[in-house]
Order: sequence, then C-alpha cells, then structure tokens
Amino acid sequence: MGISVFNKIKDFGSELFDLVLGAEHPKVYYHPQGKIKDILDKLPQLKQKYRPTPWLTNSHVHLLYFDLIRKQTIKLAYDRIDQLTMSDGGITAIAWYGYNLPPDTPTVVIMHTITGTPESMRELVRDLNRYTGWRIALCLRRGHAGLPMPVPQISLFGSTSDLKEQLNHIQSLFPASDLYAVGSSAGTGLLVRYLGEQGEDTPFKAAFAMCPGYNTEIGFKNVHPFYSKMMTKKLFKYFIYPYQNTWSQIASLEKVLSATNLEEFEKEYFEMAGFEDYETYCKSINPIYVFENIKIPLMILNAEDDPVCSIKNLEPYKEPIQQMSNVAVVT
Repeated sequence: MGISVFNKIKDFGSELFDLVLGAEHPKVYYHPQGKIKDILDKLPQLKQKYRPTPWLTNSHVHLLYFDLIRKQTIKLAYDRIDQLTMSDGGITAIAWYGYNLPPDTPTVVIMHTITGTPESMRELVRDLNRYTGWRIALCLRRGHAGLPMPVPQISLFGSTSDLKEQLNHIQSLFPASDLYAVGSSAGTGLLVRYLGEQGEDTPFKAAFAMCPGYNTEIGFKNVHPFYSKMMTKKLFKYFIYPYQNTWSQIASLEKVLSATNLEEFEKEYFEMAGFEDYETYCKSINPIYVFENIKIPLMILNAEDDPVCSIKNLEPYKEPIQQMSNVAVVT
C-alpha cells in the first residue's frame, strides 16, 4: 500500500471520527475591519477544530459530570479572602490566588456564576492561573459563600457600584498590576454592564465573557426547564432561607418564594435587589442597554449546545456585534 493511499485512509478515518464526535471549527462573529481582528489573528485555537471529550459529547451528561464529579475533585487553597464593607454597609469579598506574585504581575479579575463561591470557581481559578501565570482575584457578590448580609440586598447579576469598590481595593493593593476581566455565566451580565457603563474609563485592558445571557430580560426564557427549576431551588437554598430575618420586611417575599423557575424568580425579586419595580431594575442591571458602549477588547464564548446559556439568546445581537470594532463572539 502506497504512502498516499495510507494517508487518504488515515484522513478519512480522522474525518469520520470527528463527524461522530461532533468536532467542528469554531464560528467567529466580528467586524472584519475592526480592531479585534488583530487579536483574533494571534489565536491559533480559533483555526483548529474543537474536539469534545468522547464520553461527554452530550451536553447534559457534560454538565452533570462537571457539577457532581469534576467540581468535587479540584483541590485549590486560596491565599486569602478579603471581606469588604461597601459604602452602604453591605458586604462583598475578594478571594485571592497567586497573591504573593511580584506586584507588577497582571491580575485576572473573575466575576462568578449565579450561585458562585470560591469552591465552585476553583477549576476556572486554577486553569487561568496555570495558563497565564498571573494573579487571580475572584470578586464575590453580596450573599455569596455565606457572607454576612447587614444590608438586605442581593442581585443575580451583581452591582457595578460594588464592582467598582472591589476594583479600587485591588488597585490599592497592586497599583502596578494590569487588570484583565473574566465573567462566567451570570458574571458576564455584571462584566458587560460595567464595561458598557464605563466605556474607556476602566482599568481593564481586555475582557472575556463565557456562557453569556446577553439580554437578562429574556435570557431565562431559554434555559432548559430542568436546569431552570434546579437552579431556582439553589437560589432559595443559598440566598433566601439562610437570610429569612433579613428578608422579613420585603413585601414581595411570598411572590419570590412561589417562583418555580428562573424567569419567575427574576421577575419577582427586584425588591431584594434594591429596586421599586421590575422595569427600574432592568434598566439598571441589564447589560444590553449599554452593550454598544464597550470600548475595550471583549471576546464572548458561547457553546451552541449550552442548555442554560442558550445560543438562541445571541440571535438578536449577532448583526450589531459584527458592527462593533472591538467585540467578537466565538461559538
């Protein structure tokens, strides 16, 4: 058998395996003449096929494996956790990894998931530190990881004013450190809202958003019902039941407790987030209203088979994104 025939058989076998596996080249949506193109050209990963783990090609199996097994096996000890008092008396925190690196080492600031804790975010913290060698600052929102709640206020998507105070703390400790941002799932809402509000007035050099929701007013509609129900129960477990005395004066508490999915919860909990009505809450929290004012490089990663952060949420914004000079979406 000639070498050329052998290579053809080998290539055919590889293509067949990729077909069965569902391996594909990433799709990238961006402005072809925009500033982001220079960054994309330096990323060889975007020109290679993504090959999922063979036994985890099903998105539901993948998520359950990650949540029930993978998270439990990651061993990582944070260097320290700083508890911060916000200007209104509320409590947030920053969990540090790589704290003792040289002062001018860049810092990756992470905005976590909807129920994120230092424990649940260990894999991302570890991987970012390994890949970059940089310091990691995980910004914890109010009510997360059992933080005290002296002020009755939480937000599924965080608070840009709290984030600004956390960034001030980071910069006060490491004034010579360049800052980069990573938002995960619900944390992308906070990240993008902050970047849109601030425009060029931000210490971040670049940002990365993974598993985004885009428009928070409609994003929960497309969450798979099983995960929506399960995650709503987690919201009760972590943010409502442990703080029942805190919420005792909230008039809408019973409506919140009657929610059976994320969409219902998000529509009713606005008072807990510090707003008089749902419309005011949305105008203050939803990143989509300020999205087009983002001025720094931002890459968004959205799996096409994500049952929680659905790719359907991208569709209304695919064209506007491709008119922005500094934003790219990878699917």
